[in-house]
Amino acid sequence: MSFDLLESAKNIFNNNVVSQASSQLGESEGGIQKALSGIVPMVLSGLLNKASSSGNAGSLLDMVKSVAGDANPVAVAGAIQGGAGGLLAKGADLLRSLFGDKVDSIISMLSNFAGIKESSASTLLQSAAPATLGTVGQYAVQNNLTPNSFLSLLDTQKDKILGAIPGGLNIAGILGLGSIGELGKKLGGLASGLGSTAATTAGAVNLKQASSSNRWIWSLLLILIAIILLWYLMRGCGGNKTGTTTTDSISTGQLADSASMTVPSPTAPVATTRESIKVTLPNGTVLDAFKGGIEDQLVTFLKDDSRKPGKDVWFDFDNLNFKTGSAELTEESMKQVGNIAAILKAFPKAKIKIGGYTDRTGDSTANLRLSKERAESVLTALKKQSANEAQLLGAEGYGSQFAKAAADAPDEERKKDRHISVSVREK
Repeated sequence: MSFDLLESAKNIFNNNVVSQASSQLGESEGGIQKALSGIVPMVLSGLLNKASSSGNAGSLLDMVKSVAGDANPVAVAGAIQGGAGGLLAKGADLLRSLFGDKVDSIISMLSNFAGIKESSASTLLQSAAPATLGTVGQYAVQNNLTPNSFLSLLDTQKDKILGAIPGGLNIAGILGLGSIGELGKKLGGLASGLGSTAATTAGAVNLKQASSSNRWIWSLLLILIAIILLWYLMRGCGGNKTGTTTTDSISTGQLADSASMTVPSPTAPVATTRESIKVTLPNGTVLDAFKGGIEDQLVTFLKDDSRKPGKDVWFDFDNLNFKTGSAELTEESMKQVGNIAAILKAFPKAKIKIGGYTDRTGDSTANLRLSKERAESVLTALKKQSANEAQLLGAEGYGSQFAKAAADAPDEERKKDRHISVSVREK
């Protein structure tokens, strides 16, 4: 699945961010959403404009990489709630880098477009800029982009970005262009020039590789002839006697995919034996589970009246597996799914939401899609286990938005970011 920069950036500004911004800034959610619909393509257009000038690619690539960690809803919501400083200051610097002294004009134009206060438009713009550019940075880090491949990426994304700019925002005028189409042509021309250079270089490399390949072919033929001759000589000297045949032992296992949310990994060695326990539910049902596992934690939470449910209350599945690269649950996973369904039946007031998460490796858009599909797969499985649908508040995929480990971190660290979780919203 190809990377979609615009959609990846838009996904950061989810309903929760809009709701918090509306409450904090005293604006309607409709006004916030309208402002964000303009901010995302506008900020990306500023990046395209700077990139269209020769020699800027390297510094821009470093800039977007520096904010890769800010491309998540939590960072945006925190900046809006926290007021001046931190991410807002970083956003102000980024905007000045992209638009120079035109930032105030952009804020005024955005305010009029969305029907919100200029102060609100300023806060939104400064909060959203690092997250939007960080989306590019995340992709650049994960795919080891060079300045040239960075420009090529922007060239493939430019048409959708420029086409998403609302009619009420005159970005072309702000950037000193006659039309926004001029920006696309400038960037396309620069990228085409790089492509020609790359093609010439690639041609030279291919010739070199072809020559090297021919030498290898002759070498292999000579080795093969020598082996056949040796076998023939050995056979003539009694080498055809029956003996023991030794075969290399090849260990096979499940291949890990970049967005795997298997917990624990089916091929990971088990360092310690988990303690099995019986979890007794209020209706007398007894579940086989692990000490400290999701059943143990969830039932303890639901029985404790002092602990309140909410959007931040999550419990991770600990014995849930998917077939590699897919959203299909393994048969072994159905036991824990069935346990969760039984818990819901024993606590009829409880309502839950399913969330899917990935690590930072691979394509972020593909990770987001897979995390959503897997969360929905668990939701469907719960329904098939006769869970009361009124207690199921849906499923959502968050991809790598909340991942803590870097893309190049050891798998032992990254696997903590790959999981399916249950959020208790009511009890």
